[in-house]
Amino acid sequence: MSRKRGKAAVAVQNRKSLPQRIKKDLKRNWILYLLLLPGVLSLILFKIGPVGGMVIAFEKFSAFQGIFGSKWVGLDNFVKIFKDPYIPKVIGNTIILAVLSVVVVFPFPIIFSLFLNEVKQKKIRSTVQSLSFLPYFISAAVMVSILYQLMSPTSGLVNNIIRSFGGKATNFMAKPEWFRPLYVLLEIWQTFGYSAIIYIAAINNIDQELYEAAEVDGANRWDKMFRITLPCISTSIIVMLIISVGNIFTVNLDRILLMYNPSVYETADVIQTYVYRIAFESKGFPDYSYGTAVNLLKSVIAFVLVMAVNKLADKFAETRLF
Repeated sequence: MSRKRGKAAVAVQNRKSLPQRIKKDLKRNWILYLLLLPGVLSLILFKIGPVGGMVIAFEKFSAFQGIFGSKWVGLDNFVKIFKDPYIPKVIGNTIILAVLSVVVVFPFPIIFSLFLNEVKQKKIRSTVQSLSFLPYFISAAVMVSILYQLMSPTSGLVNNIIRSFGGKATNFMAKPEWFRPLYVLLEIWQTFGYSAIIYIAAINNIDQELYEAAEVDGANRWDKMFRITLPCISTSIIVMLIISVGNIFTVNLDRILLMYNPSVYETADVIQTYVYRIAFESKGFPDYSYGTAVNLLKSVIAFVLVMAVNKLADKFAETRLF
C-alpha cells in the first residue's frame, strides 16, 4: 500500500510540475521555438487544415451553400465510385505507371550511386554528381518542352536519326503506347540525381576499415560492392522504398497534364487527371464531392500499402517508420 501511495504522490507531483517545466523550457529556448513557429504555422495552414475539407466527400457539396450548408449524403459518393465504369481504367493506368516508377525508376539511382562510388578521381565524381542533380531543378514544363523538341516528327533529333537510317518519322507524343516509356524516361532524368544523393551520403558513412579488411582477404571491386556497400546502405534503400510505395498512387500530375492530349487518354488518364477533370473541367457545375471521394479513397489505399510495406521491412530489416 505504501508503495502505491508513493507512486501516486510522485505522479501527482509530476502533473503539477509539468506546466512549470514547460514554462521553464519556453523561457530557456524561446529563440528556438520562435524559429520553429513559421514551420508549424505552415504545417497547420497548408497540411493539417485542408484535411478538414475532405468532409465534402460525404456531402453533396455546393460552393454557394458552403461546407456547413451542403446536404449530407454519407457514403453515396463512394458507392458511386464502384458504379463508375471509367474508374477501373484510370486505376489500372495509375497502377501501371506507379509500378513502372518503382521497378524501373527506383533502382536507377542505387545503381548510379554504387558505380559512382567506384570512381576514384574526386573531381570527376563530384562533377558527374553535380550534373546528375541539375535536372531536379528544372521545371516539368521545361522538361516536357525539351522532350517535345527531341521527339518532334518534323525537326526532332530522334526522328532525324530514324530518317537517316531509312525509317519513317513517328509522332511519339501522340502515340498511346509511347506515353508510358516517355513518362518513365522523364522521371529517371529528373529525379535520379536527387535520389542518388541519399545513397551517396549513406555510402560515405560506411566504415572504410571494412573495405581495407576485404582487400586483405582478396576481395575485388565487385565483391566489395555487393558484400559491403550494398548491405550497408540497405537501411536507406528500404526507407526510400517505403516512401516510394506511399507515393504509388501519386504520379506527377504536372508532367502528365503537359504531356496530355486526347490521343493518349487510353494510357495517360490516371486518378489525378480524372479527379482534375471532375472538379475543374466538368460540364455544368463541377462535382467537387465526387472528386474528393475518389482522391480520399486513393489516399486510404496508399496508406494501407505503406503500412504493409513497413511491416515487411520490419521482418527483413531493422528499419521501420511507424
